[in-house]
Amino acid sequence: MVSAAIPEIQEMEIGEAVNARTAALASFHTLGPPDLVHLTKVHTRTGAKEAGTYHYVTGIDTSSASIAAYLNTLTYAPGEGQIWFGKQHYWNIQTGVYCCYNALSRVDLRVWVHIPGSVEAFVVNEQGEKRPLTDQLILETYVCAVLRAYLFADDEDYNITAYRRFNPIPNAEAEEKFLDAISKVFVRGWQLGSDPEVQVPTLLNNNLTTAFLKYLEVTGRYTEGVNLLEKLRTKTPEFSALLARVLLDMDEEVKAVQLLHDNIKLSPRDPNLLDVQTKFCMSKSRYDFALQTAKRAVDSAPSEFGPWARLVKVYIKLKDFQSALLTLNSCPMFPYQNVDLHRMPVAQRVHLPIPGEGVLPEIVSDGQPGENENTSVDTALLRLPAASLRGTFARAYELLIEIVHETGWDALLKYRSRVFIMEEEYRSIKTDTNGSTKKAPPANRSRADSNASHIAVNGRTPTSRRSSLGDASAEKENEENNESDIVKPEQSVNAAIIKGSEENHTAVDLSTVTASPTVSSFRSKRLCERWLDNLFMVMYEDMRVYTIWRAEVAHYRSQQVAYHKSLREWEILGALASRLKHPEEAFEAFNQALGIRFSAKALRGMLDYYSEKNEIAGILHTAVKLTSYEHRWFKEFSPSLIIAIKKLVREEGSQKLRNMIQGSDYPTSVIDLMDRYFDLAEQFSWPGFEDDDDGK
Repeated sequence: MVSAAIPEIQEMEIGEAVNARTAALASFHTLGPPDLVHLTKVHTRTGAKEAGTYHYVTGIDTSSASIAAYLNTLTYAPGEGQIWFGKQHYWNIQTGVYCCYNALSRVDLRVWVHIPGSVEAFVVNEQGEKRPLTDQLILETYVCAVLRAYLFADDEDYNITAYRRFNPIPNAEAEEKFLDAISKVFVRGWQLGSDPEVQVPTLLNNNLTTAFLKYLEVTGRYTEGVNLLEKLRTKTPEFSALLARVLLDMDEEVKAVQLLHDNIKLSPRDPNLLDVQTKFCMSKSRYDFALQTAKRAVDSAPSEFGPWARLVKVYIKLKDFQSALLTLNSCPMFPYQNVDLHRMPVAQRVHLPIPGEGVLPEIVSDGQPGENENTSVDTALLRLPAASLRGTFARAYELLIEIVHETGWDALLKYRSRVFIMEEEYRSIKTDTNGSTKKAPPANRSRADSNASHIAVNGRTPTSRRSSLGDASAEKENEENNESDIVKPEQSVNAAIIKGSEENHTAVDLSTVTASPTVSSFRSKRLCERWLDNLFMVMYEDMRVYTIWRAEVAHYRSQQVAYHKSLREWEILGALASRLKHPEEAFEAFNQALGIRFSAKALRGMLDYYSEKNEIAGILHTAVKLTSYEHRWFKEFSPSLIIAIKKLVREEGSQKLRNMIQGSDYPTSVIDLMDRYFDLAEQFSWPGFEDDDDGK
């Protein structure tokens, strides 16, 4: 087994990390933060110098015995004789405190372990008061710990320092315990919060169901999931929608359709049943059927974003882009809720040791994630606002990207002007109503290069306008021309102006105006929501920067000159191309980044590309490098990597994958690190697993 390193953050004063967590308990709204492990050490030679250190962890069984065992393992790794902050130190751990938040009862489990000595377990409420621990609290805390392990593992919002991640369900025994525990609290899942796209957590839309579906996807144990949901729906029929979804995931379409048919007859307005039915119809390319069920789902849950977003996707598939824009404009939007992370005291020192095994040479020299990543980066790339979108706004932006990918930028602006009232249009109508001459729209509004949509949507590059690379004025002129290729979207009219509430503006009473084609068209249009207007500008910035980049690449290639960017710039450009649905250009940028030095962001982007293209060797070798990288940063569990390997095992067989890994020039410790995936395949009987001891 490959040994792991232990990260540590040293406190200024012993115990201040635990005290800060206690003070923040009342501020947690959903699942809470990762578990906190605090250690008090004493120097073995002097016996006088004490130090308090802590780190975060998820995936540990929260029973008192398991926590004591985990803390006991820490006495060997960061204990006597370790290299501590680059020097040889000799420490003994006196006490360890394990903190795990129970989001159902809103208390924090504390397990104090005195080494050697006793174990004390209790809970602390939001007022900081100590309370006794009960079996029900132990059960709830365990479920919450597993949910955090699954949902936080690949979440970028939880990329915090000194955070260890483990697999909470590594074998069938742990799975049995999890299924038994979750069955007892499933109906209380709405208390645990939900995805950012869900406004009000419900019985089926919450973090518990999200983590449950993630567990099924990671382990492939759909039969066990179906058995659990069958038991639950005997008492709570609403679980039929979740059961139908799981049946579809395990390719039991006949049973799923029959279940949907029977339950929709009983509950024709259940939005969850209608949503599952809509997704099924879309998977069969029956968008006409999907349109009807999507509309009924919106009528049943008009305040939720999900059904509206599904209806937008149906309209996009039907090529009804005007209806898609109008529906998108009607989506209920709500602010993004920050994750449950609280402010910690300033650390005295941070110790992030490199594991002695399992780390590829190119990763050893790589800095801490996020370190010096914005040096030598074009400010235009750093200012792209799309990368910071979260929640419903990020999802709405993806839908807008889907529309422009189908129509092109210029056509999208035409659709937009047909369904929404533009500011210039409103001012013209207002001026015409007052008996004045209409204003002509600005000249630059009509400028639309015919290549614009091809450049920004299809990823094709225009013919270079520059005659020589050394001409600085030509470069500047070309950049200006490229910016004009992407027409800047016209501002839609502000609702306050229509209502006449803004200063120096008078509302237009169209009822007094003689009917005309212009006025009739004006009357049939809608006001564009300000957030959607802003997303058009966000997309404009993305497409403008993308177009300039592709034009520069085409020019440098025509001149047979190398095109240079920094590592961070290539990462941003790769993410930009991926966001705009240009996978080939994204792959090119990520590959350029890896040519400079190791980049986990670029590797993740390439893993998405290989997965989309189903390139077996690319997926496998990228997964090996990412596994080694995450091992270096104390992450022993990644659902996305497990899912990628599980797909390969199903399609190619485990023995072939083992041979491919062993036939490469990876160090033995890295090969051993990959065995964790094949151990899961054996434990959970993945399709394609071959029980061949000689292959290990």
